[in-house]
Amino acid sequence: MRNISQSGGLCRLLLAISMSAGVTAVSFVTTASPATAARTDTRKMTCEQGRNFIRQNGAVVMTTGTHTYARIVSGTGFCDGDEETELKVVPTLDSPRCRIGYICRARIIDHDPLWRLLQ
Repeated sequence: MRNISQSGGLCRLLLAISMSAGVTAVSFVTTASPATAARTDTRKMTCEQGRNFIRQNGAVVMTTGTHTYARIVSGTGFCDGDEETELKVVPTLDSPRCRIGYICRARIIDHDPLWRLLQ
């Protein structure tokens, strides 16, 4: 058995090679990386600290709850051309509803007939 880590540290692959009767079997198992475990948690900082963190980094994937995370951006410059920003509210140490930054979402076009049906 050999343990192989990718340079980005995003995942570790455990490569097990067994040979029997001339047949090679290869299996891959992914495990959580330190990068995933170390993702910044909005619940462990104040609202102002979270806002400053987003402002300084531009776009960050942050843990927002026990089983949730979001890519939070400081402005439209961190979204694709066909996306717009939407206010992101998250829990922090000092506020259950901190307006920390924005998320990118598909731009809604008002003149789209389907969009009018949904209103």
